Amino acid sequence: MNYSFDFSPVFAAWPMLLDGILGTLRMSSLSMVFGLALGLVFMLMRMSKLPMLRSIAIGYIELIRNTPILVQVFFVFFGMPALGIRLSGEQAAILAMTLNCAAYAAEIVRGGVQSIRPGQIEAGRALGMHSVDIYRFIVFRPAIRAVYPALCSQFILMMLNSSLMSSVSAEELTYFAQTLDSQTFRSFEIYFTLGVIYLAMSQFFSIALGLIGRVYFSYPAK
Repeated sequence: MNYSFDFSPVFAAWPMLLDGILGTLRMSSLSMVFGLALGLVFMLMRMSKLPMLRSIAIGYIELIRNTPILVQVFFVFFGMPALGIRLSGEQAAILAMTLNCAAYAAEIVRGGVQSIRPGQIEAGRALGMHSVDIYRFIVFRPAIRAVYPALCSQFILMMLNSSLMSSVSAEELTYFAQTLDSQTFRSFEIYFTLGVIYLAMSQFFSIALGLIGRVYFSYPAK
């Protein structure tokens, strides 16, 4: 093997890779926040007594969960212009990731809500608690506590899936790595470093989100 390893082009391009890291974090964070909010809406629709709302929610969730996220972002970026809606690469990426995250978050949170026993709600009413407080402290908070690890895993998965957004020229980490590869042809060094960066980000957020959950969901409720 005559290949000579040289990581100097990668080290020299750290400002570019840092921009990519920030872009990845920005898109992932926005998608998770918007996705969780939209997921709560679809969760409520999914649990509604109205057949039409339930059907819409089920149809949406099944559609998103049974199609690849790459196809979804391609539809948003290349398909929606046919409807007169043109988005930049980053906007299309955030929208596609939000829609994808919402479907999974809806099912995750629904599982948490359904784990709450009806007797707990009845006990809250017997104590004279307001309906808002019942849903806040007896339903929502314990439900989120129960599914918090799954939501954290979904966030990390969303961050890793953001690497696919380079296919629509969204300026995230993989996009800049591909740009650097086309300039230096140091594929091994670049993608080895890329893998290490994604691994480090995943481990960091796994630990950070775990600590946040330990503080926020500790007993007694704060």
